[in-house]
Amino acid sequence: MSKRVVVDPITRIEGHLRIEAQMEGDKIARAYSAGTMVRGIETILKGRDPRDAWAFAQRICGVCTLVHGIASVRSVENALNYSIPPNAQLIRNLMIGAQYVHDHVMHFYHLHALDWVDVVSALDADPKATSELAQTISSYPKSSPGYFADMKKKLRGFVEAGQLGIFAKAYWGHPAYKLPAEANLMAVSHYLEALTWQRDVAKLHAIFGGKNPHPNFVVGGVPSPIDLNSDSAINAKRLAQVQEIINKMKAFVDQVYVPDTLAIAGFYKDWGGRGEGLGNFMTYGDFPEKGMDDPSSFLIPSGVILNRDLSTVHDIDMNAADQIQEYVAHSWYDYSGGKDKGLHPYDGETNLNYTGPTPPYEQLDVEQSYSWLKSPRWKGHSMEVGPLARVLMLYANGHAQTKELVDMTLSTLDVPVDALFSTLGRTAARTLETKIIADNMQGWYDNLIANIKVGDTKTFNEKQWDPSSWPDEARGVGIMEAPRGGLSHFIVIKDGKIDNYQAVVPSTWNAGPRDASGVPGAYEAALEDNHTLYDAKQPVEILRTIHSFDPCIACAVHVTDPDGEELVKVKIK
Repeated sequence: MSKRVVVDPITRIEGHLRIEAQMEGDKIARAYSAGTMVRGIETILKGRDPRDAWAFAQRICGVCTLVHGIASVRSVENALNYSIPPNAQLIRNLMIGAQYVHDHVMHFYHLHALDWVDVVSALDADPKATSELAQTISSYPKSSPGYFADMKKKLRGFVEAGQLGIFAKAYWGHPAYKLPAEANLMAVSHYLEALTWQRDVAKLHAIFGGKNPHPNFVVGGVPSPIDLNSDSAINAKRLAQVQEIINKMKAFVDQVYVPDTLAIAGFYKDWGGRGEGLGNFMTYGDFPEKGMDDPSSFLIPSGVILNRDLSTVHDIDMNAADQIQEYVAHSWYDYSGGKDKGLHPYDGETNLNYTGPTPPYEQLDVEQSYSWLKSPRWKGHSMEVGPLARVLMLYANGHAQTKELVDMTLSTLDVPVDALFSTLGRTAARTLETKIIADNMQGWYDNLIANIKVGDTKTFNEKQWDPSSWPDEARGVGIMEAPRGGLSHFIVIKDGKIDNYQAVVPSTWNAGPRDASGVPGAYEAALEDNHTLYDAKQPVEILRTIHSFDPCIACAVHVTDPDGEELVKVKIK
């Protein structure tokens, strides 16, 4: 009889995710992804002023912070045909770019690196040898033997005091860890370094949005008046701070994040042959140069790649009823037209119907409903969204920097191009797009400064704020590329109020359950792609692939479990 490995909840993510893996021997044969919370934002927003929607929608998640705010204001602007000034677009690009760089660095070091880095092994490292290793891969100034000796001493203090804290409850010593002790010490040191770094770079959101997390936004622009001589506006001092933050971001990405990724990946080349699954990738596009109504000006283009075919990019129509649909065949929701029917988000329904077992339970009944996530599909296809999809889309569109970075990575690691379609490729793609976006932030900043210098300080279009000019009914979609993938907020406005609101988020695309035809979501398909567990009681292999997507289940579902407790458990049946 085959056994099932249950990991509930998956840790080092945002929210509550349960993974069940049906085993055939030591190999994963089938995998099931279950979101174990329910989101109620759609219901909360009904009947409210659409201009206020962003403030509620942004609270879907505290990690993604601004992305739901951006998608929300864009949905209203799209519905009501609002335009925004060029300065507002540049400031939004800078804020989204800062979110990417901050989010990806935090994910790599604090959520994902511990799947590859054996923290306790770092205690066996020679600080001098660690320094020599670090200096061979980067010019980062904090690479002296004394620096690594201090970091080793700090780590030893944690271990000897029995206070591993953030490093506790991992699978240290597992044979799947392959880094030498010196590489582990280098990575752990940069883990701690990134904690300090992130405090400074998060300030960019506070400069333009007043605070972080959850900076302020406004339909029609940004709430960031520019007056170089005012203490209460975006002045010369604050603009100089923004430049300092961009410099700090770029330095850490170039001197620490990119070199560390390549160094660590070199010991795990075998992971370039597992963890893809679907082979279908989708992007909505983002970082417009001329506005959201001109997709040709997007840094990240929109499109769909099917079956790994980079020679053909399919167009997306967000408003077409037969393109994007959400299904609930295996979700704890009901549709008025039946559970096997797909609905476009404009017509989306949020009718909760929990039919699962009472927690705690041994395993899910995966033949029935087993998740609070829906199953989005594009023309019936299950899709992967996120950094890998974006890098592949840039590559397919001939983006010069992307091609150079991808080719450099494949050459450095000495792996074939097929390694892109994997757990390793997904993790590397996140690093490469971080560099691409960090580099582009300088251009957006320079354009903002150039506009200010010629007297253009406008950041808000006040002429479009009058509700008396609105139509009786309007609908619109706000799209963006969140760090975790394509994000879309769909809004229907009637008589000046929100009549329907649906958010289709990256982790719904990736973590959603099977549809009525039994087609898996991206997590499920990735785990079914060449995964063998060395020890089912310590399934680090499952964590590696799931973390490569950077799950944010709080975006896809939203409320705590009935008892308010989080228990880590691994069961074999």
